Amino acid sequence: MSLMDHVGVRPITAVAWTSNTATCPKDFTMINITEDGAAANFTRSFAMKSGYYLCYSKDQRGGMVVSDIQLLSDKDPVPHGYCFISEHLEPKASVSKKKRACVRIVPVASVDSAVLDIKLTAKSKMMLQHYTYVGDINGYVLWCRKGRFSNPAPQAKPRSVSLDIRRLSLEHSSAPLPLRPSNPPPPLPHGKLSQRRYSLTSKDHLDKPVDSSIQGITALDGVPFCLHPKFDVRANGMNSHLNSQINIRIKSLQMIENEYNYTFAVEENAFKRTRPTMTKGPTAQ
Repeated sequence: MSLMDHVGVRPITAVAWTSNTATCPKDFTMINITEDGAAANFTRSFAMKSGYYLCYSKDQRGGMVVSDIQLLSDKDPVPHGYCFISEHLEPKASVSKKKRACVRIVPVASVDSAVLDIKLTAKSKMMLQHYTYVGDINGYVLWCRKGRFSNPAPQAKPRSVSLDIRRLSLEHSSAPLPLRPSNPPPPLPHGKLSQRRYSLTSKDHLDKPVDSSIQGITALDGVPFCLHPKFDVRANGMNSHLNSQINIRIKSLQMIENEYNYTFAVEENAFKRTRPTMTKGPTAQ
């Protein structure tokens, strides 16, 4: 396995310019010494009192990585998908615009290889193994190493300790059962269940909420419903007893008409009776 395929190497996520360690952002590494032992302070002229340094970050919390880095002159257009690196400088300080560094930043999940490291050397014949030549900038040579990298393992979100302990408690090992009546009615034989009892039981189940909440419990829950024995026609031969006590005679339509037939003869004779006429006496002269 080559150095470029070394497992566990984190990719670079950002590159920037900085004036010194005081202005260098947090989680950034400042390159202050070149690989051949020279100071890596970029300056435009000897009259400048302070220069600037190149720095990089490998903080992956942003979810982005640097897939490529290039050096452009002031006349070269910026390639599509690239941007100039940020600047964290002291007031009134600036970097050279003749050669500018630009990077291509992409989401970490979209690539499996990226820039793993950058280094600087003084402008000499020195070569760095496993590194790619990027270009010359202000008397220095910029190198980068690209290769595959391993995505960081997802970290579990912090959870409340009290919540975990509550879930591990034996009292909450199972889901709470729905409310039930404390004195349920005794089971009745299948043949003894009357039709009225069956219809009332079905209606009671339809009226209660589905979630069996406390709003569905009434004062009659748990009270058994049954008919009094003297009204149960199916028990103790009550049907035959009633038939012996009550003589029920079924009449036909002709028998009912004959029994309640009324000819209205009296009313008809009274209507035909001739009323007596009143005779008038002689009129007075």
